[in-house]
Formats: sequence, C-alpha cells, structure tokens
Amino acid sequence: MDIKKIGVVGAGTMGLGIAQACAAAGYEVVLNDIKPEFIDRALVRMGKILDKSVEKGKMDQETRDSILARVSKSTDYADFADVDVVCEAVLENMELKKEVFRTLNGICSQDAIFCTNTSSMSITEISAGSGRPGKFCGMHFFNPVHVMKLVEVISGELTEPETAETILGFAKSLGKTPVRVKKDMPGFIVNRLLLPYMNEAAKMLSEGVADVEDIDTAVKLGLNYPMGPFQMLDMGGIDLTCTILEYYREEFGDDMYAPDMVLKQMLRAGKLGQKSGQGFYKY
Repeated sequence: MDIKKIGVVGAGTMGLGIAQACAAAGYEVVLNDIKPEFIDRALVRMGKILDKSVEKGKMDQETRDSILARVSKSTDYADFADVDVVCEAVLENMELKKEVFRTLNGICSQDAIFCTNTSSMSITEISAGSGRPGKFCGMHFFNPVHVMKLVEVISGELTEPETAETILGFAKSLGKTPVRVKKDMPGFIVNRLLLPYMNEAAKMLSEGVADVEDIDTAVKLGLNYPMGPFQMLDMGGIDLTCTILEYYREEFGDDMYAPDMVLKQMLRAGKLGQKSGQGFYKY
C-alpha cells in the first residue's frame, strides 16, 4: 500500500505528537478536532517543540517550516475522504471512539486503514462497528511522541495480517521502533505492566510503607528508572489511570486491578497531576 496522506483525529497531546511525527516523515497530514481553537493551540505547541530542535541545531528553519506546512487543519470529517491511514487519538472513551470510526467509514476510501491510539482498550470492540475490522488495528504511541521511539501495533481478532504488516512498516517510516502485539488483551504490553506497578506504589503509600518522595527515589536509584511511579502518575493523569484500572478490573474480572483509595480520593479532590497543577507534587 502506498501511504501518502494521514488523517489524525484529536488535537490533544497525543494527536499533535502523531501529526508532527507523520509530517516530519514527509507525509501530508490532516489534523482534525471539534473546534478550530483546539487545532490552533496544538499547532502553536508543535511550533514550540520544533523551535527547540532548531535552537539545538537538530534541524534548520526551513525543515521546521516545511513540517508545519504539511499539516492542514480540519473540523469536518469530509476532509478525510482521500487519506490513506486514520490515526484516532480522542479521549479514552469506548463509545466516542466507536462513533468516530462509524462516521469515518462512510467518508474514507475503502482501502484506508483505521488505527486507534488507545492505550488499553479492546481493539476488537472498537473496530466492531467500523465497517472494516479487517483494515483496523491499534497503533499505540507513547508520550511525548517526538521523543519516545516505541509504537505498539495491536491486532484485533479480525485484523488482516497485511493490515498489521502495513502499519508496522508505516511506524518504521516514522523513525519509530514498532513491536507487534499478537493478541488483543487489555493494556497490551507496556500498560499491562505499568498500571499495576503504579497502583502498587499507591497501595504502599496508603499502608504507610514510605513517603511519595522516598518511593520515587527508591525506584529511580534502585531500578534505574528515569521517573518514579508518582511522577509518572502525575504526568499521565490520575483520572486516566483510574479509568484504565477500572477497565482492567472489569475486563479481567479481578479486583487486584481496582484503583487504590488514595488515587480515588485524589480524583475526587481534582488533584489530577500536571494537568491540574497538583497531584502527588505541585506544579
């Protein structure tokens, strides 16, 4: 399949990162969101990220400008009529994701491949109403997209082998290192390991085993991780963590995945991490 044009749905942190990665690799990109100001805000942030690369001598001004020029703004799915690949990066909400693909199925070419950037939810379920489950797979990027090399490529129960192969190749063309997830299970590889680890840290805090700073320091120095679990919780958002853990508990039928009470209480208090200015740390 000759991929030339990419449609990205959602201009949040992940959407703008995916759009930037695709444009930097030479693809034409349509960046879509429900309001023009959301896209404008994303393009300003993209420009600032690229400006830093120019300042550090990693790219010249002409390259920076050409990357931004390859991204067009859209608030109408009709603009996706000629895209070759759709990368969906909307909120982690199953019904919202399903609705996006139901709508796009009647607009996009039947050859277009649909990808969802969900971090944990069932690819099979999201694809069920898409009208093209064979041409549907997960393409899970990591935050920040312009730094993180990994992409998980996840096959649903009905994903055709050639679809997965095409997206593996597409990920490589973006300068990423893709890994194949052969079975559609909640959390795939990374988040299946990461979320219980962060939840266990919250349980240790609740039990009074150690304080936030000491647990983070122990993990960074003892395991050589770049961040501790509470720093990661704040960066990813405590609301999203609780949502995913509840999803795991329901899918696996195991209360082991239930979010610890300290996470629930922080969620109720609006202490969501970096996005709210306060989580386990103040920002």
